Amino acid sequence: MLKKFMMTAAALALLTGSAFAQMSEQPKAQSSPSAATNGKAQFVTQQTADQQLATKFKGTNVMGPNDEKVGDVSDILFDKEGKVLAYVIGVGGFLGIGSKDVAIAPASFQVQPANDRENMKLKLSMTKDELKNAPDFQPYKAPSTTTGQAPGRDRAPMTPPSSR
Repeated sequence: MLKKFMMTAAALALLTGSAFAQMSEQPKAQSSPSAATNGKAQFVTQQTADQQLATKFKGTNVMGPNDEKVGDVSDILFDKEGKVLAYVIGVGGFLGIGSKDVAIAPASFQVQPANDRENMKLKLSMTKDELKNAPDFQPYKAPSTTTGQAPGRDRAPMTPPSSR
């Protein structure tokens, strides 16, 4: 549940950051038919044909050079400005067990439409074996600041009264 919430929050941050970055590059927010402002915030009111939603990438099949499935998108890595740095691909394993994550820059992929308009595939020029031998992606883990003792505990614990 927490992972799904974090993915949703990350996707929202990605989309919001990208939208604001694109809008700040425009001289006037009103010059774009899909942008509107209320004086405080700028809103994007419509997706254009050259924009993608992060929700479309999560779970997307990644196809190798011979159109065989080599993995799927398990996460998206982006910086604080909202720029996508890499798609994290789950490779190998069975139903997510025993798989490893590999992060690859978006420029390495070709977006290909699938049979219906709602789905798509990402094509990569690497085989499944090449991805299995690629370096693992390690998510950032904040350093722990605990001292091994519960906070606010400055005295010894109470001992139970002895039975007489």
